Amino acid sequence: MLLGTVMIQSDIYYIERCLNGHSDDFRYLVESYQPALLAHLVGQLGNKDHAEEVTQEAFVRAYFALEKLKKPDSFFSWLLGVAKRVVKEQQKSEERHRRREVIHLVSEQAPNPEFSEGYGLEKAIAELPDLYKEVILLRYYTSSSCSQVAEQLGMPLGTVTKTLSRAYGMLRKSMNQQKHQRNDEVQK
Repeated sequence: MLLGTVMIQSDIYYIERCLNGHSDDFRYLVESYQPALLAHLVGQLGNKDHAEEVTQEAFVRAYFALEKLKKPDSFFSWLLGVAKRVVKEQQKSEERHRRREVIHLVSEQAPNPEFSEGYGLEKAIAELPDLYKEVILLRYYTSSSCSQVAEQLGMPLGTVTKTLSRAYGMLRKSMNQQKHQRNDEVQK
């Protein structure tokens, strides 16, 4: 337990020095905690390269946010929180990038799809939530198999088939509503 107390005391010392303009002393904190943070992130992410990238980014962010650290004796816990936010941000960014690629792929592979009369189907697809829309567009406009859609979107095959089934139900409902609206307009 003495080692832990000594580490915490030295953490406080180096944090205070960094806050007082001795930025080179942050190196001590990096050297002390980098192996533990990296091991944690490799276990969480399952990819050493990605974990190293997140570790670096977490330390950079921690350095620039050091004055926000309210409990210097809890530096490592705080650093884990910083790393967790970095992971979430990168995952969201990767997801947005993957979705853009899918949309780009759809537009390249199906430049002249057969559109429905009056574009009713396309309107109904456009109104679907994003995930349903992507699955339908890949399946319908690129003639991709369900397993190809799963691979392109990075999701399990069962999730794709379930999403397709729900999307088809939403489309049927939307198309029926459009049909009833047209009938109502014709009767007026």
